[in-house]
Amino acid sequence: MEKRAFAFAASLSVTWLLTTGALAQDYDLVINNGRVMDPETLYDSVANVGIKDGRIVEISKDDLTGAEEIDATGHVVAPGFIDTHFHWQAPLGYRFGLRDGLTSPMDLEMGCPGTTIPEWYAAREGVTLSNYGCAVSHEFARAIALDGVTGDVLLNGPLAALETRKGTGWAMAKADYDSGNEILRILDKGLQDGAIGIGSTVGYMRNGLTTRELFEAQKVAARYGRHLGAHTRFTPDDANHENLGAQEVIANALALGAPVSILHFNNPGWRLTHELIARLSDQGHNVWGEIYPYAAGATTAGAVFMSKDNWVDRLGYKYEDTVQDPITGDFYTAASFAEAQKSDPTRQIVVFKMPESDAAKWLTLKGTTLASDAMATTPFFGAWDTPADQIGNTHPRTSGARAKALRLGRENDIPLMQLMSIMSYNAAKHLGDTGLKAMQERGRMQVGMVADIVVFDPETVTDNSTYAEGLIPSTGFKAVIVNGQVGVRDDELLGVFAGQPIRFEPEAKPRFEPVSEEAWNLEFSTGMPDIAPGIPPKGGN
Repeated sequence: MEKRAFAFAASLSVTWLLTTGALAQDYDLVINNGRVMDPETLYDSVANVGIKDGRIVEISKDDLTGAEEIDATGHVVAPGFIDTHFHWQAPLGYRFGLRDGLTSPMDLEMGCPGTTIPEWYAAREGVTLSNYGCAVSHEFARAIALDGVTGDVLLNGPLAALETRKGTGWAMAKADYDSGNEILRILDKGLQDGAIGIGSTVGYMRNGLTTRELFEAQKVAARYGRHLGAHTRFTPDDANHENLGAQEVIANALALGAPVSILHFNNPGWRLTHELIARLSDQGHNVWGEIYPYAAGATTAGAVFMSKDNWVDRLGYKYEDTVQDPITGDFYTAASFAEAQKSDPTRQIVVFKMPESDAAKWLTLKGTTLASDAMATTPFFGAWDTPADQIGNTHPRTSGARAKALRLGRENDIPLMQLMSIMSYNAAKHLGDTGLKAMQERGRMQVGMVADIVVFDPETVTDNSTYAEGLIPSTGFKAVIVNGQVGVRDDELLGVFAGQPIRFEPEAKPRFEPVSEEAWNLEFSTGMPDIAPGIPPKGGN
C-alpha cells in the first residue's frame, strides 16, 4: 500500500514537473535577470518577466523560458516610455522615438483636426512601430472656422500646421457667436470620435483667443471628463506672465471640475507653476505639468511671441544670442529673422531661453511628466527606414529626450524610480484617471498590464543627438518592446509594426451644447450692462 502511494505521489510529481515545464515554456517572450522597476508599487528587484499575447503574465524569481528570451543581466526592465507631446506623428518620427525607448508617442498639444479623427487613426492601423494617439486640436478648429481651411491637408494630423499656419485668422481673429460655436462644435466632434482630449496652443493664439472662448473649450472637454492640454497664453514670457497663463487654465479647470495639463512649463516662473500643480494634485485634482530636459525649445518663425516688439523690445532678448536655424546652425540677426518671418513663417527655429543647469532640476519635480515636444523635419512623411543622409535636422529632443533624462539622472544622482515615474507612470496615471483604458494598463510593470517595456543599461544609456545633429539615435537600449513584440534589440530597429491606438471609444451622439448669443456677445460689449447677469439690483435680495 505504501509503495502504491509512493508510486502515485511520484507520478503526480512527474506530472507536475512536466506541466510546470510546459507552462514555463508557454511564454511568447521572457526577460530574464533584469532589475524590474514598477513606479506605481515601487517594486524594485531582480526578477524574470513572462509575456504572452502582448501582456505581462508573470514577474517571478523562478526560472522562466519562452519562445524568445532576453538576458537582461545588469539592465533595468521598466515600463515603456510615454510622451504626450510628440508632434512627429509619422513613420519617421516613430522611428526616432522608439530608438529612445518611446513606446507611446501622442500629440496632446497641437493635436489633430476634429473633422478627421477617424481617418487619422485608421491610417496608422497595423503600420506603426509604436503606439499612437492624438488630441483634438483647438488651433485647427479655429483654422477651419476662421480661415476656411478644408481638404486633404487636414488629414496630416499635427503636421497640417505647416500649411494652416500660412493663414492668420486662427491666430489673430476673435471668434464671433457663429464662428465661436462652430469652433466648439468641431472640438466636440473630435472628442465624440475618440480623441484623447483637447490640445490648445493658446500662446500662439493669444491675440485672437478670448478668455471666454478658452473657458468654453475647456467646458467641451469637461462634458466628456477629458483634459485640455495648454501651451499657455504667455509661453514663453517672463515669470509673471508665464504663471498668469498657467493660472488661467487651472482656474477654468477647477471651476469646471475638469482635468488640465500645463504643457512644457520649464520656462521662467517654473517653480511657482510646479507648486500650484503639486498642491492641487495633493488635494485630489487631476492637474499635471510636463517638462523636457533642454535649455532650448523649438517653434516656427512666425510665432506671435517671436515678433521683435515682444521678443526683443519687451522681453529683452537678442535674436543673435537666442534664435538658431537648425539646418544651417547659424543664429539669426534682426534682419535675417524679419525676412524669415515674412517669407517662411512655418520655418522651424530653435530658441534658447533657459539655463542649461535647470534641466536636471526639472527631472526631480514631483508628479511631473517628461514630454519631448518632438519636432518633425523633412521629409515629414518618408518611409520609416529612410536613410539618415536623406533626412534634415531638428531639435535634439526629438530623438534624445528620454536618454538625456537618464544620462542627467546618472550624472546628478537622481533616483531611477523618479525618472521611471516621469517618463512613464505619471502620464499613464493622469490620463488613466480620465477614463482612458489604454493608459490604465500601461506605464506599469505588473501582471496583467500591456507589455510595453524598455530594457536599458543604466550605466551606459545616453543621448547622442546635438543641436548640430539632432537625429543621431540614442544608445544603451537592450530592447524596446511594444505590445509584447520586440521592436528594438541591441539598439537596432527590427521593423516590427506592433503599435496600437491610444484613444477613447467613439460615441454615438455628440455632447455639444452651444453657447448662448447673450453670453458670447457680452464679452465684446463696449461697456457693462446696466445689471450684470445673475446679479440682483441694489437693494434686491
